[in-house]
Amino acid sequence: MSQHGAALQTYNQELVKYLEDMKQRRAELQKQIDLQEEDKITLEKEIEKMSTKLIRITDCLGKRISVRNEYDKTITETEAAYTKILESSQLLLNMLKREASVLHETLIKVNIDQQHRRQ
Repeated sequence: MSQHGAALQTYNQELVKYLEDMKQRRAELQKQIDLQEEDKITLEKEIEKMSTKLIRITDCLGKRISVRNEYDKTITETEAAYTKILESSQLLLNMLKREASVLHETLIKVNIDQQHRRQ
């Protein structure tokens, strides 16, 4: 019987040793799990902050693009109107030059006629 008792005691010691080893490995694994859960929570908070920031930036960007488009529209309309003014000014200048030339020629004719009458 003593052999059975010795074997039982050896098995019991090994069993306790393996059980303690498993508990230690589980404790180490739990530490790793706790650290990763903390990292996960930290990352989730960062993602939430970044998502909020992205929403704000997207909103601001949309408003700025809208204002820029209004600038583009105003500039385009102003340039078109200015081009029309330049064209009208050129037409007016050409008309004025023609009229001035016609009036000058008429005045020359009047002067020539007046000189012929004096003679």
